[in-house]
Amino acid sequence: MPKRIAAFGEVMMRLQVPGFETLAQSDTLRYTFSGTGVNLAAALSRFGHDGYLVTTLPEHSLGEAAIAYLRKLGIRTDRIRRGGKHIGMYFLENGFGPRPSRVTYSDRLGSSFNTAGENTYDYRSAVSDMDFVHLCGIALAMNDTVRGHVKALAQEAKRAGAAVVFDCNYRPSLWGADGHAAARRHYEDMLTLCDVAMMNEKDARLTLGMATAEADPDAQLQELIPKAANQYGIRVIAGTRRSVGSDGTHTLRGYVYKDGRFAFSKALTFPVYDRIGAGDAFAAGVIHGEAEGFSAERTVAFAAASAMLAHTTAGDSPIATVPEVFRALDDQGMDVER
Repeated sequence: MPKRIAAFGEVMMRLQVPGFETLAQSDTLRYTFSGTGVNLAAALSRFGHDGYLVTTLPEHSLGEAAIAYLRKLGIRTDRIRRGGKHIGMYFLENGFGPRPSRVTYSDRLGSSFNTAGENTYDYRSAVSDMDFVHLCGIALAMNDTVRGHVKALAQEAKRAGAAVVFDCNYRPSLWGADGHAAARRHYEDMLTLCDVAMMNEKDARLTLGMATAEADPDAQLQELIPKAANQYGIRVIAGTRRSVGSDGTHTLRGYVYKDGRFAFSKALTFPVYDRIGAGDAFAAGVIHGEAEGFSAERTVAFAAASAMLAHTTAGDSPIATVPEVFRALDDQGMDVER
């Protein structure tokens, strides 16, 4: 049965240089709209659920263009507030070979989302009829007012009986100097409220300050994720491990920790067309698995395949359907019970 999922987050305008030119070379940009909440709601809408976005957009033609784009992705837009004058933007230059892709932000802190005041949202009506509410560490990093929105939505979702999903998504550039220390109490607040967390051993070790004598990242994961689940009362913790081959292909393996044990997907190796938004596709796969009552093994296999497919399409927002994800599992030789 389809579920109702609300995602809170900023809508950003993505301005992409065509091909592999740099900003200094090109005189052309292609624009779309994205953001973690956008990507989550879009992916879950493609999976057959009702994906809502809770955000604020400016009251001018760019805001209208963003809403039209969101509707094309299948996102429900009736919980979007209008106000302010600016939309956050980022410029994307595609990397090639040893030159990495590069993202440059413009006027993010002055956007309608990040300047929305304390009384902008009716928290109760935004989440009262939802099955899942997704919140993200990127929004948590913006400013004290946005942090207040994030925590209030989580608290209201808990009162309403919705499952709270928190993606740690720590971004050093957003938190600044001593960022882990600045983020810690806010992450602890959110992890205490959440039912499902997207996190890894770096989040546990660096942001939460959890100690380990292990040097190997995989050993740290095996030790710290169960500790975090027990300490904060988190029902499900999920994430991915990634490596990049000398030929430019990526290898991805997902994990889900639930009911006191880990489930891992098979390692998936694939070429990359557009990497941005793949983590959101994995998170959407985990939410879909929880919504459908999948086993942990089936959930992590589905989520990993969802993330793999997101690397193969243009734009941030995942567009794969459930049959396409299962077909990718079959193509990878995975035996998934269904």
